[in-house]
Order: sequence, then structure tokens, then C-alpha cells
Amino acid sequence: MNKLISIGILFFILGNATVFAQAKKEAVLVAKDTLKSNNIDPLTPAKAAFYSAILPGLGQAYNKKYWKIPLVYGAIGTSLYFYLDSNKKYHQYRDAYKRRLEGYSDDNFTYLDNARLISGQKFYQRNRDLSALFVVAFYALNIIDANVDAALIQFNVDENLSIRPIIYPNDVTFKTNVGLTLNYNF
Repeated sequence: MNKLISIGILFFILGNATVFAQAKKEAVLVAKDTLKSNNIDPLTPAKAAFYSAILPGLGQAYNKKYWKIPLVYGAIGTSLYFYLDSNKKYHQYRDAYKRRLEGYSDDNFTYLDNARLISGQKFYQRNRDLSALFVVAFYALNIIDANVDAALIQFNVDENLSIRPIIYPNDVTFKTNVGLTLNYNF
């Protein structure tokens, strides 16, 4: 029985010692990270593309590339102007040809024969279709530009990571060698 009491006292002492030891908190030194990290938002390119899809040039404004907005509107506006102009002239030639087939001759194209009216229709129809294609292409290019630009804004361009060309002499042939070094400075 004495053994049982002494073992119980021993477990009591050890148990309290470990409980008090766990209650103590030791100070842990943590090294601070001296590198500045940029917060990368993965949705920024998608937002810029969405804004440009809603209104051309809005994605460029979101990326703070305001100088691109006149280029976007100039490209889309010029293509749209040529589309509307070619469409108007196509309809003029088509209507003049239809009126001539119906027997009327009081149109503005009396100096042209039927073959010239048909070739004028084909010419302006082709130009109209190409202009419509350019409008769509510049609209898509506007969206792609906003997306890529927003993605590249977040790209790490740091002096610690660099590729530098070097020129060094060859010790055996004494000719110059050209090479590239990839450096990362910690």
C-alpha cells in the first residue's frame, strides 16, 4: 500500500510539473520578411476585359492607360465610318441598278452601264463587309489589350531578377565570347 501511495504522489508531482510547464510560453523569435510582396489580384485581368466589353476604352481607363482610349475609339470609329459609307454607296448602286431594270432612267448613274453598276455594287459590298470585320476585330483587340495589360501590370519587374548579356574573353583562343547570365539577388 505504501508503494501505491508513493507512486500516486510521484504521478501527482510529475503531472503538475508538466501542466505548469505547458502553461509557460516561451518567446519565439520570428524573422521578418524584408521583401515587399505585391498583392496579386487574379481577377484584375477579367475585370478589365469585362469593362472593355461593356464599353470600349473602359478597360484601358481601369488600367489607368488613358492614352489608349483615343486609339481605341479612333480605330473603331474609322472602321465604323467606312462601313456606313460603303453601305450607303452599295445601296445607291443597287437601287440604281434595280430602277434601271424596272425601266426608270432618272437616276444619278446615267453615265454608267449595267456592268459598271454591278461591279460598283460588288466593290462597295466587299468594302462594307471588310469594314464590318475590322470593327469586330478592333473591338476584340480592345478587350484583349485591356486583359493583357491588366495581367502585365502585376508582373514582377524587379532589379533582383535580371538577365544581362556579358562579353568575356576566351582564355585559350583569346576571342570574345557572348553569353547571358540569369541573376537573382537575395
